[in-house]
Amino acid sequence: MHHLPAIASMGTALGPQVLEQVRALFDAEQRALAARVPVLIADCAYGPHERHRLDLYRTGEERNLPVVLFVHGGGFRLGDKGDNGSWQNAAFARTMAEAGFLGAVMNYRLLPEARWPEGGEDVVAAVAWLQAHVADHGGDPARIFVIGTSAGAVHIATALKLKPDLPIAGAVLLSGLYGYTPLNVKDEPYCGSNDDYADRMPREAVAATTIPLLLACAQFDPPRFQAEFLGLMHERLQRHGTMPRAVTLSGHNHYSMAMHIGTADRRLTDEIISFIRAL
Repeated sequence: MHHLPAIASMGTALGPQVLEQVRALFDAEQRALAARVPVLIADCAYGPHERHRLDLYRTGEERNLPVVLFVHGGGFRLGDKGDNGSWQNAAFARTMAEAGFLGAVMNYRLLPEARWPEGGEDVVAAVAWLQAHVADHGGDPARIFVIGTSAGAVHIATALKLKPDLPIAGAVLLSGLYGYTPLNVKDEPYCGSNDDYADRMPREAVAATTIPLLLACAQFDPPRFQAEFLGLMHERLQRHGTMPRAVTLSGHNHYSMAMHIGTADRRLTDEIISFIRAL
């Protein structure tokens, strides 16, 4: 929690400089987590592309564990499942493994090659691979949960648009874009033009799904991401008569909300674990 004043001082800005500042705040704690929880099996191929790879983490020998797949962010352009010297994103799967789950973290296709809806297609393919193979590694194929941050949340929501009956037990969406705000020009290479944007965004899918959701945004998320969170919360209330389980995480920004998972600040970690165990 002692990092919160430093995060607050960064405001709501995005960019590589802010990302590096956030990474430095958590580096020592995350390296300790990496030492505690080595990868169980790396680079499982869930599809034909070189980016179709995922890693698995587990800390014990128990069987039939809930499976928690993390889908990283990166503005459709950047990001990696981590390990090989990088704790970012792998830390999420490691934390889920320490909680008693089978943790997984995936790569997916990126710009400039990837275009909508390929990120969502990759999530569908990764879930299908997990359903077919996790029993071999101690996981329960009937209890797969997906968690995504930023672009990763978009890809999970898109997967629900492509496959409304996606075989998952629940989804956690951190600071995603669903279609409640206008297209940002920097997302046009992946999402397409304004003419296509409304039809392509997964607003209807996440508003209508009966799959349990946990939604979150950060106090210092950019206003666009906060508006998306509030838009989805409001529409869920209108459609279902109740809001989904949700967190507005005080003291964190767009990057730190996912990157601090695995550190001493356990507020969001405990909420995610509680969400999974309740289901």
